[in-house]
Amino acid sequence: MKRLFAAVGLSLMILIVLSYVLITPVQAKDTLQQLITGTLMPTVTGTPSGVTATVRMDQENQINVRNGPSVFYDKVGVLLPGQVVPVIGRSAGGDWVLVSYPGITGSEGWVYAPYVTISPGDIPIVEPPPTPTPGLTSTIDATLAAQFVVTSVPTRMATFTEPAPLDIPTFTDATTSGTLTSGIPMGLIIIILGGLGLLLGIWSLIQGR
Repeated sequence: MKRLFAAVGLSLMILIVLSYVLITPVQAKDTLQQLITGTLMPTVTGTPSGVTATVRMDQENQINVRNGPSVFYDKVGVLLPGQVVPVIGRSAGGDWVLVSYPGITGSEGWVYAPYVTISPGDIPIVEPPPTPTPGLTSTIDATLAAQFVVTSVPTRMATFTEPAPLDIPTFTDATTSGTLTSGIPMGLIIIILGGLGLLLGIWSLIQGR
């Protein structure tokens, strides 16, 4: 009986030792991995150093990040109100700011300066990329355009016809037409003839009695 208890106790002792030997390396390995991971992967939530640009809180919507200092460049991302990003440079006029923007080609983009608040510090001038070429060239259909072209036909001016010459009547002097060539007025002659006729009439009446 004593030998049986001794064998059971020895077996338990062996199991405990084996369990300790097998479990301890796994725990040590997990601890080592956690330590290495924490060392190699630092957090990126810290405040950027140097000159920074903070998106103004009065911006109701997000602001665009472009690949050049102009609205003619393509949009590559956005920044939210209150977001802080490191400043790399500025345009020659100072209207656009080049900021760090990880996740795109070159890890940098341009934002419009009035939309952000820039901390004090020296900002170098950065040469902008080439101006993008428009992808589409507008063309005009000549056939369609010809339908809206109105050609004005010149109107011939009316010709001027000279009127016929006026026929101006001639008038004779009344005093000249009422006188004889001898200079005796025509009225006087009529009165004399009338008087003679009256006398002859009276004379005829007298003779008839």
